[in-house]
Amino acid sequence: MKRLFKFAVLGIAALGIVSCGGKKDEKSTTVVEKQPENVKVLTLAKERIAKHLEVAATLEGYEKMNIAPSITGHIEHIYVEVGSRVSKGSMLVRMDQTQLNTTRINLSSTKVELNRVSALKSSGSASEQTYDQVKATYDQLVETERFQNENTFVKAQFSGIISAKNYEDGEMYTGAPILTLTQINRLKAIISIPESYFPLVKKGMKVDIASDIYPEQTFVGTIEIVYPTIDATTHTFQVKLNIPNGNERLRPGMYVRATLALGEVDAIVVPYQSVLKLTGSNDRYVFVNNDGAARRVAVTLGERYNERIEIIPENTGDLKEGDQLIITGQARLVDGSKLNIIE
Repeated sequence: MKRLFKFAVLGIAALGIVSCGGKKDEKSTTVVEKQPENVKVLTLAKERIAKHLEVAATLEGYEKMNIAPSITGHIEHIYVEVGSRVSKGSMLVRMDQTQLNTTRINLSSTKVELNRVSALKSSGSASEQTYDQVKATYDQLVETERFQNENTFVKAQFSGIISAKNYEDGEMYTGAPILTLTQINRLKAIISIPESYFPLVKKGMKVDIASDIYPEQTFVGTIEIVYPTIDATTHTFQVKLNIPNGNERLRPGMYVRATLALGEVDAIVVPYQSVLKLTGSNDRYVFVNNDGAARRVAVTLGERYNERIEIIPENTGDLKEGDQLIITGQARLVDGSKLNIIE
């Protein structure tokens, strides 16, 4: 009887332990609902802004020519040095004249032969075919003499400055440029512009050019060519700038900033601090109120205006006028966070 009583007590104790364990598990599964985040919002609306675009550029001579004659041989004389200023038509290089002199001798004798055959043809003593053959030879030698003369006595095709010299007198010309002639009183720059600006950029527009070397001065260029295609990889298009440089303060190779005034446009402009950056990338995003919950929207930034920044229209995702942009408390949010909007 005592043994049976002992087992009964043990069973009751075990049931008590199981009962307590069950209550503990029930409490551990209780979920505490997260409180809404306090945020402030701004209703988005387009506004009229003066549009500017600043891009970096490297200046180049408007014209640049490698002086490389089309005939080989020894270089008899180079008339210029690096830094020499030359005018259009100035003599730059004199090549070996042997080929030219030979051609001139052949041309002279052929001219005599042509005159003789022409006289015989007039008297009926020479056929038309004979005359045509001599005339063709003569015309060919005239063209050869012109070509060799241009490539023996090499002249400047435009005014500029000698920016490189690769040979000395008497050396054998092997095909690499003897000189490089660069125009510096007029410069150019090729700049790349985001595709979203394509409708705003026009040929003939003025461009302000600024250099850190001359912080007190702004130079003015003109858009000469707007290239007609968009680069599919970078989503940019190219523009050629024509930059007068009469005082020659600017030089090829200089780094400058080109600013384009693109007129006034309607744009969405938001507080700069409302835009967040994705860690580890350059992707930008904002949060908007979506019926009491935070919704994340990827955006692309445009021009900055002090403490505000433009959102480029073509790349705003679902962002539009009338949306409530979260401007305070957005750093604590994730997509779907509950919101408590405060004034």
